[in-house]
Amino acid sequence: MKITKTHIGLARESLLNPFGFKGKYINELWHTAVKIEDDCGIYGTGIGVQSVLWSDPEIFNRFGPCGGNALMMTLTCKALEIAKDLDWNTPLDLLDAVLPRLAAAAKGICPENMRLTFLLNALVPLDNAAWIFYSRKKNIDSFDRLLPSSFRSALTEKQNALAVVPLLTYNVSREEIHKLARAGHSMFKIKIGSDPEKNGSCEAMLEWDKKRISEIHEILSDYTTPYTATGKIAWYLDANGRYDNKERLMKLLDHADRLGILSRILLLEEPFAEDNHVNVHDLPVRIAADESAHSDTDAARRVQEGYGAIAVKAVAKTLSMSLKVIRAVCEKNIPCFCADLTVPPVLLEWNRNLACRLAALPGMKCGILESNGAQNYGSWEAMLVRHPAAGAAWLTPAAGVFNLDEQYYKMSGGLFLDSSYYLQLACDGFICRSN
Repeated sequence: MKITKTHIGLARESLLNPFGFKGKYINELWHTAVKIEDDCGIYGTGIGVQSVLWSDPEIFNRFGPCGGNALMMTLTCKALEIAKDLDWNTPLDLLDAVLPRLAAAAKGICPENMRLTFLLNALVPLDNAAWIFYSRKKNIDSFDRLLPSSFRSALTEKQNALAVVPLLTYNVSREEIHKLARAGHSMFKIKIGSDPEKNGSCEAMLEWDKKRISEIHEILSDYTTPYTATGKIAWYLDANGRYDNKERLMKLLDHADRLGILSRILLLEEPFAEDNHVNVHDLPVRIAADESAHSDTDAARRVQEGYGAIAVKAVAKTLSMSLKVIRAVCEKNIPCFCADLTVPPVLLEWNRNLACRLAALPGMKCGILESNGAQNYGSWEAMLVRHPAAGAAWLTPAAGVFNLDEQYYKMSGGLFLDSSYYLQLACDGFICRSN
């Protein structure tokens, strides 16, 4: 297979409120749409959401939101240029060929210590387009058939419900938390690791986090759910690498224990920086890797270091790399789950197709899928209309879950259908749109 033509477009999407994590805040996210074609007119489209702060905080701090986004957009354009020179058999082959070449090209424009996740984030729209292009070349119209045989054994579930996991950033209000709980959500992802004094103080961070989880516990303590083993709402803490050592983290967990919620914390994600290789097997909650699990090799290393779950993000680190990670850790009986990147519904479909085929996390009675776009985009309703299966029941949660029926699996959620909006965006070129 060979790509001979490429197109790319850009949309800047504003957020309803400042989005706080990793001690910082963002106000918008850049969406990229690409189209790739061959000489026969067969094409594939893919979109990506650029999350500079998530993928490389140092680039965010050095270049700022706009500068960091422009840098990632430059890398996506470079990746499309590289891809046109290559012959490939599967999208996995294409990623393996493009990634090292892109890393080499980035050396002239990016900091030397740039994280691999920044490159993978830039490659998402190309990778998605490659999978759609590949499916059309091979006359494949189902996600199960799309998966190479060596990856299928780790993705054999057919969940009929996925618990929707909303995100509580630093400034989500008490009223909003109550509203989400009343809507039936059975697990909450809670950002910890704030920098309240804006000076990097670890002690101030810890005290802020203790106060925050106390406040959230007070709100959630009386709610019940049929989707967890305890009947209580499950907690999923995300530190984004902000804690410096286990001793400080244990002070937070001891506080949670005194509140009586330690057993409800089913996941604690990325407590330490990725270069901190301390073994975490002795911590009293399941520790998950996300940003530090760039690749299957990194994920396997985290498992050796005591990590008990891996967040996979086809929407952030490419479907191709996510499949490699899932295969590597599921062979070791380590559960995987799908985490969001505040993506629109069309891009979320890649995560949903993975999430519904993964086994439920220990402590949950159904699969989970983090999706926080409805909380954070002012144009979410318009984004739903842009989905090629707009109006389908599975696009809108009911009582806190996405219900997936036979029609969902038959259509793979509409994954193989074009979104006219994003196809046009890719063909229009470099344009900016704000909601």
